[in-house]
Formats: sequence, structure tokens, C-alpha cells
Amino acid sequence: MTLNSFFSLSSEINRALQTGLPIVALESTVITHGLPQPQNIQLARDMEAAVKREGATPATIALLEGKIRIGLSDEELARLAGAKTALKVSHRDFATAIVKKASGGTTVAGTMFAANNAGIKVFATGGIGGVHKESSFDISTDLRALAETPMIVVCAGAKAILNLPATLEYLETMGVPVVGYQTNTFPEFYSRDGNLNVSVRLDSPKDVADFAQAHWSLGMRSAVLVANPVPETDAIPKSEMEPIIARASKEAQEKKIRGQALTPFLLQRISELTNEKSMRANLALLLNNAQLAAQISKALVVNQKRRDI
Repeated sequence: MTLNSFFSLSSEINRALQTGLPIVALESTVITHGLPQPQNIQLARDMEAAVKREGATPATIALLEGKIRIGLSDEELARLAGAKTALKVSHRDFATAIVKKASGGTTVAGTMFAANNAGIKVFATGGIGGVHKESSFDISTDLRALAETPMIVVCAGAKAILNLPATLEYLETMGVPVVGYQTNTFPEFYSRDGNLNVSVRLDSPKDVADFAQAHWSLGMRSAVLVANPVPETDAIPKSEMEPIIARASKEAQEKKIRGQALTPFLLQRISELTNEKSMRANLALLLNNAQLAAQISKALVVNQKRRDI
């Protein structure tokens, strides 16, 4: 696949693409905006290691000095994790980062854009963005990207700080299938005990790969969203999280925090209010999603080889 000069593939990712090896895209706003140091660089390394253990190639995506990088070296990961002025890069921000030769972390939407351009079909993240509780007009670009990008996105649901019913309604309107992985209900990021329905339950990586290929073979162009619950040992009951999220949301409104600054503020405040219990759940679900995404990517490759015989 030919990419324009704004993109740069690592030699490892280029080789994996050329030889048809399983690849998992990984976002980078969790490194630049989601976690403090040193947890951010450790998480980045751990997610790549989780993908590799399952036999797939990790492709962490970020902006470095105005270049869209697909696949980072350990030195580049460390440089990104330590950046003091990193941008948060979604669709509207790529040109800004490029012309200013800036560095930044790609959001879910930004990562999907870059990965899709490179031909990568599977992406692991923590939680997708959605419709905010603070304003129904504050809707993440992630939802538009999911509606328009044919990719398997493995997440732990949408971030619990969001209006989850409205987010699921938006996904339904845009024709995005929401797969519950070994669950009938939509996981709520930190919690497993939500009561919102998914559109279909699937129980194995092969089932997910088969479903995605049937979806796209029909001519559908949306992503397949795979909602993978946080591991039971790290889950926090919904009844425990709801008042904490409500308090953080109220503080954000009082401080008039909006736009791209809102989600980082809420996640940091929730971590403080839970004595970092929410951060531990966040780290656990990210690693869990990376592992499942690698298994799904391998299943997609097996299916492709069968079709080629």
C-alpha cells in the first residue's frame, strides 16, 4: 500500500503488512493525555508486549515532529511519554500537527484514520468516546470514525463518564454493530454490571473475525465495535462509581472545563477520588483488550489465507 509523505511506517510494520502477518493498532492519547508518568510509558510497553505474546505485531500510532508514525521504537515511545506539549490529535488536528511539526497522541478516531490508511484492520483501545453528560452537543469524533471506518475496534465499552444510552443510540443510528464479547450487556468501562444491551453476543476471536468479514462483505463500511468487559478481578461496581463520576462531572462544569480538556480532567479526578483504584482498572482493561485484539487479528489472517487457497 502506498502512503503519502505525511506517513511513516516502521520497518517492522512494513514487513508485517507485506507478508500478511497479524497487526494490532494501538492509540497514543493514553500515553500523552490519559496517564501520568511513569505509568504511561510502562503501559505503552506492556500493551505492545501483550500483543506480541499472542503472536501479533503491535503498531502504536502517534505524531512525532509532524510525521504520522505507524509503529514506534522504544526510544520513540519514551520520547512521546515524556513530551510536555504533546497535542491531542483527532481528525481536525492532523494538519495542525503536520504544519507545526508537532508531536502528539492520536485519539481513537485519529488512530483509526491512520491505521485504516495503512491497511490495518484491528485496533485495541480502552474506552471509546461518545456523547458527554455535560452537553448533548459534545459528541466525540470517535463515533463518526466508527460509522465510517471498516475496522475491528476492541474496547471496554465507552468511557463511563459519558452518557452511555445516548452513545449507544448514536451507534445504532449510524449502523455500527456493538458486539458483546462473552457478554449480553454493554460493559461500562470500570464496571461489568451495566444493563444496556449489545446488538450481538460473540464468544471467540474466530466468531468476531467471521462476523466482521460477513459485515464488510455485504458492503457495510462501518467498524465492528467489540465490547470486552474489564477483568472481574479489577472491576469496580457501578454503584460505587456512579457517585464519584457525578462528583467529577459537577466539578468540571463548575470549572467550565470543556472540549478536549474535559475527558483528561474527568479521568484524572476520578483516579484521585478512588485512590487510583480506577487507574488500576483502566490499566487492566487496556491490557485485556490488547490481548483479545491480537487473537482476533490472528483469526482474520487465518480466514484470509483460507480464502486465498
